[in-house]
Amino acid sequence: MGLFRLGRRRGQDDDFVAYYEARAAALRRTAYILCGDWHLAEDLTQITFTKLYMVWRRLDHDGTLDGYARRTLVRSFLDERRRPWRRETAIVPESPLFDVAVEDPRSADERDQLLSALAQVPNRRRAVLVLRFWEDLSVEQVAEMLGCTSGTVRSQTARGLVDLRAALGDSLTGLSERIG
Repeated sequence: MGLFRLGRRRGQDDDFVAYYEARAAALRRTAYILCGDWHLAEDLTQITFTKLYMVWRRLDHDGTLDGYARRTLVRSFLDERRRPWRRETAIVPESPLFDVAVEDPRSADERDQLLSALAQVPNRRRAVLVLRFWEDLSVEQVAEMLGCTSGTVRSQTARGLVDLRAALGDSLTGLSERIG
């Protein structure tokens, strides 16, 4: 009986490793968009996959797995922001936004300014904006993920966009017009 369980567990571990290899980079990018720090994004991704591994046997692997992983990531992000030691900020040299070459340097500058402005948006509103516009989830999906009503998601989206526009100011007139 113990040998049977071990073989079954190895199969589950192989499935988990395959899922990790397929989705880790995307979750890491989403985490970076949420927090603006690659090191914290790595931590959040690791926390997410650790929590995912703990419940892997009980999860339904048909199509809801990505949603569960995103929900775990966002909740981990919000939990980390509530911790008192996270309120301290370190001065870190600027890091590249993505590990790809940028064709138009103006777009990289715009992205830097947008991410800087996004960092000024309160955490919950930032999470809603990232899920709605980066992950392209519906209002209902975000509401389910965050455990709130659709009306709350809509109001947090509207307020988040107001905050984002205010943070952008006049520096990106064309961009602020494009985001809403």
